[in-house]
Amino acid sequence: MTPAEIRKALTEVRDPEIPVLNIVEMGIVRDVRLEGDTVHVEITPTYTGCPAMRTIEESIVQTLRGRGFQKVIVHKVFREPWTTDWMTDEAREKLRAYGIAPPPPRADDAPDLIPLPFSVARGPTVPCPFCGSEQTRQTSAFGSTACKALFFCEACRQPFEYFKAI
Repeated sequence: MTPAEIRKALTEVRDPEIPVLNIVEMGIVRDVRLEGDTVHVEITPTYTGCPAMRTIEESIVQTLRGRGFQKVIVHKVFREPWTTDWMTDEAREKLRAYGIAPPPPRADDAPDLIPLPFSVARGPTVPCPFCGSEQTRQTSAFGSTACKALFFCEACRQPFEYFKAI
C-alpha cells in the first residue's frame, strides 16, 4: 500500500464532533509515510486541547490495522497551527448541507495567524446554511464546541451553528 492509498483509507476516519467530515478533507492529516513496516501519520489538531483528538488517533490506528498494518504511529504536529483554509471545498459544502455554516476562506491580506474569535458579531455576515438568507444574528459566542458559534436565521427561523474561521 502506498502513502496515497493510506491517505485514501484515512478518509474513513470521521471527525467525531462533525461526523459528515473526514479527517483528510478537514486538513487534519498533514503527512503519511511508510518506514519499513511502520506507518507514520502526522496530524494537526484543529486547536490545542481539542477533545476529539484522542478518538481520532484511536480511529486512525484501528483503520490502518484493519488494512493489515500492525505498527501505526500517530504524531501530533504543531509546527503550523491548523487553519480552516486547510479544509477542502467539499468539506465546506458538507458542513453547509449538514446545517453548519462553513467558514469563509481567509483573505489574502489576512495575517498568518488568526486567533480563534470569541465572537463573530463584528465579522462578515454569516449566511444561513438552510435558506441562504443573510438575515442572521449570533445568539451565543460558542456552540457545541469552542470552534463554533450559535446563530439564528430571521428568514427561516432556524437556529444553526457557524464553524469559526481560524
